Amino acid sequence: MVATGFSSFDTMVDKANRLLKEIEEAYGWPKERRKQSYAALRSVLHHLRDRLPVDEAVQFGAQLPTLLRGVYYDGWRPAHTPVKMNSEEFFRRVRADFPYAIEGDTEQLVRTVLQALEHHVSEGEWNDLKARLPSSLASVMP
Repeated sequence: MVATGFSSFDTMVDKANRLLKEIEEAYGWPKERRKQSYAALRSVLHHLRDRLPVDEAVQFGAQLPTLLRGVYYDGWRPAHTPVKMNSEEFFRRVRADFPYAIEGDTEQLVRTVLQALEHHVSEGEWNDLKARLPSSLASVMP
């Protein structure tokens, strides 16, 4: 656990680090690749957010750990959403924003991040999220 001297901040950092660790463990990445797991999470969160209608994007964002909620909303332009994209376009956009080599393919990267995210969102919100996405994209969600 990180010690910031303020317990609420410590909890936020701890929750964010746990999610990043889940991504790393699923890929078999060492902790030294934390920047890589963060970049994967950030890219998937941003393109997922941009694909959702504004009301659903906000409902999903409210479920995220506090620190990651800031990452999720960073740079968001609600007036420009939702961006229509199928799974292929979604993967292409995630790949364009992920500056590291990918072991496997982009779909595997997206699935890994979504599996980690699923543990941090209520089942009801996760099911609602899947229902709001096109079937080609919902099919990659756990």
